[in-house]
Amino acid sequence: MLTIEKLKDFGANVEEGVARCMGLNDFYLKLVNMAVPDEQLNALEAALVKKDLDTAFEVAHALKGMYGNISLTPIYKPLSEMTELLRSRTDTDYSALLEEAKKQKKKLEELAL
Repeated sequence: MLTIEKLKDFGANVEEGVARCMGLNDFYLKLVNMAVPDEQLNALEAALVKKDLDTAFEVAHALKGMYGNISLTPIYKPLSEMTELLRSRTDTDYSALLEEAKKQKKKLEELAL
């Protein structure tokens, strides 16, 4: 089960996230819990495998926004880097950034159990 303390230990900027939720811890935790089952990292990976940089940008940008709005910094950081590279359609190896985002997402999922 997710708690404010677990999210702090994970590296989330909980104070910022709660502030965005009008100071309501329960509302913040509800939003974070809604993000846990999201599978869009798989869609991002599929687009990158196909070298579909336009779709990859759209998915990465949406994910960056979602994780950024709830201040899940460990997932947000690699997605932010990836989004900026994809914005300019940089043809590069995105695997390290994708793997970091997936690793952090897995940690979040484990915290939610």
